[in-house]
Amino acid sequence: MPRLLIAASGTGGHLFPALAVADRMPENWSVRWLGVPDRLERQLVPSRYPLFTVRAGGLQGRGLRKLKQLIQLLWSAWPVARLIRKQECAVVFTTGGYIAAPAILAARLCRRPVVLHESNAIPGQVTRLFGRFCTRVALGLPQAADYLSGCRPEVTGTPVREDFLKPAACPDWVPAGDGPLLLVIGGSQGAVGLNRMVRAAAPALLAMGCRIVHLSGHVDPDQGQLEHPAYSERPFSEEIPALLQHADLAISRAGAGSLSELAVCGTPAVLVPFPQAADDHQSANAAAAAAVGAAVIVAQHGPNEPGLRRMLWNLLGPRLRGCDPAADPLRLLRQGMERLAVRDADRLLSELLQDLAAEA
Repeated sequence: MPRLLIAASGTGGHLFPALAVADRMPENWSVRWLGVPDRLERQLVPSRYPLFTVRAGGLQGRGLRKLKQLIQLLWSAWPVARLIRKQECAVVFTTGGYIAAPAILAARLCRRPVVLHESNAIPGQVTRLFGRFCTRVALGLPQAADYLSGCRPEVTGTPVREDFLKPAACPDWVPAGDGPLLLVIGGSQGAVGLNRMVRAAAPALLAMGCRIVHLSGHVDPDQGQLEHPAYSERPFSEEIPALLQHADLAISRAGAGSLSELAVCGTPAVLVPFPQAADDHQSANAAAAAAVGAAVIVAQHGPNEPGLRRMLWNLLGPRLRGCDPAADPLRLLRQGMERLAVRDADRLLSELLQDLAAEA
């Protein structure tokens, strides 16, 4: 039984695409998982795949401190190499982050093929440093290739969970009515500024007949300040696939995972990039979506500024006024999302890993 070692850790953006690939591997393959102690993989992985852990931290600070962290990160490749040999893994797959560095180096030490998946339009630091040591670098967005040298890039798209690909009924707690449904995905990081923009624009939208579902994240000091029969506010929902499928428009950050989920569901979007994202990669992701007509971009601004409010009126107003469906801007954005969508990224990556293992 051939074995695949997956190195993915920390956030859903790294873990969910890796899980989608793992679940797509043929039944005659066995998966082993490499993570970091006390991270999200401890909750998501052990019930599905054997989990092994190694200590791998980020490169913070400067000078000697950063050098020490880099040495520790590289040294952790040795226990990963022992794991690869002991578990007889035929190929290694990683979705980036700091766990990728020891996984890539260990794969090279063991002479195993290794595939690194980069989901963002601007590759992360580890991808830029270690991508040249990989057998392939799979890209979620083609723009990432412009930032890489010495690599063998291949555009595959970013895998999404199977739930996003299956039709789902609209949740019964969504406000009823005929008005357009606006879905706001604040997220758990950096959502306060976005949430305040939305709450400032919401009263006018609700007065026009819109329905709003606002997922504001778990860290939001302003929850509960807005009440209306057509406004539903929750910190989080497990039913995001269904919500995206039934939303007429979404307001979202521009993380690569969110962008892929919006695309496969065909949900038009207003993207508000998180301004503190590393290398401003969310702005680059948003620009990639806007370039194919899949989304519009609004920079984060104060709640009293009119940018988001005007954009929402431009997008939702024609439908509320009964415009010609052919000229509906939401219809045009939905067509753009269809162009952006890659629904079989998990299959493409699974086949790539199998082919490389067979060639090794």
